[in-house]
Amino acid sequence: MENRIFLSAPHMSGKELEYIGKVFESNYIAPLGEYVNKFEESIKKYTGASNALAVSSGTAAIHLALKVLGVGEGDDVLASTFTFIGSVSPILYQQANPVFIDSDKESWNISPKLLNKYLLECDKKPKALILTHLYGMSSDIEKITQICKIHGVYLIEDAAESLGATFKDKHTGTFGDLGVYSFNGNKILTTSGGGMLVSNNKEYIEKALFYATQARDNEIHYEHNEYGYNYRMSNVLAAIGVAQMEVIEDRVIQKRKIFEWYEEELSDLKEIEFMPELKESRGNRWLSAAVFQEVDYVKIIDALETINVESRPLWKPMHMQPLFKNAKTYLDGTSERLFLKGICFASSTTMTQKDVKYICKTIKGAL
Repeated sequence: MENRIFLSAPHMSGKELEYIGKVFESNYIAPLGEYVNKFEESIKKYTGASNALAVSSGTAAIHLALKVLGVGEGDDVLASTFTFIGSVSPILYQQANPVFIDSDKESWNISPKLLNKYLLECDKKPKALILTHLYGMSSDIEKITQICKIHGVYLIEDAAESLGATFKDKHTGTFGDLGVYSFNGNKILTTSGGGMLVSNNKEYIEKALFYATQARDNEIHYEHNEYGYNYRMSNVLAAIGVAQMEVIEDRVIQKRKIFEWYEEELSDLKEIEFMPELKESRGNRWLSAAVFQEVDYVKIIDALETINVESRPLWKPMHMQPLFKNAKTYLDGTSERLFLKGICFASSTTMTQKDVKYICKTIKGAL
């Protein structure tokens, strides 16, 4: 689609083909090689995580995290309801039970107040919490970490959307027992497809590596006492990731600029409320998100389509999905309100201020 402005298009650094060429010269195409190691090291250096494991997707990383923590059949696993299904489907892979907690108005992420209240009142203690940092914006992670420690609940940070986001200068994904990043085609950093599992606990990552490589025992032949998965990242994709990591801060800065341009251009509209940013945090503003109080956002999406600009509704909460109609929930209506009134604007880092002005003119016209 010529000249289409996408929601969050891939943005190459210029070094990707050079590094892929080196992979081909070495003939270490897959599954492992020099660039897998380099990519893991670059993530560790950037985020401050002690250990990292490159895998096939963010969802695979969450699955490995649950497996490593011993989550199994019949266990309850808490999760943000306002998220993408890839955050929570691994709960079903382990035959565990999702328990969905609503958002707060201060961050649009999981509510610490509701989380703590549920843990005080529940009859069955959950095994773990999968916490999503929504649209690249940090949750109230310090409070949530403390709550999990008090109640003895493992914390898995779904930082799939929030690489580069921080809370008190500490990177999202590094507060919990395990953290997850995604490099899907629409993320702030992409390898076309891929993910990373990080932890300060070396044993967790070593165990995850075992499961990610078919659970093969340390024998000269192929010996298996447990089953595992084919979840490792290829050397080719890792080479793309290494090149992308060289410009990650530039991408965060540009995403934040794009949000600021939207905020400035639409500041005169009373109907709009942008996704907030917690004090002492820095979001990566993966997608510029907002809600319209009195306006049907579908009209805005349709108007933007007429000028070949992609936009999307906010995530439909998991507790509203038919798949999870029987799941336990702890809600106050916040995520439903956001979903029914919310929209994500085009936020590709290739966009210019002129593009944003053009988009905002169309939005105002639709209103």
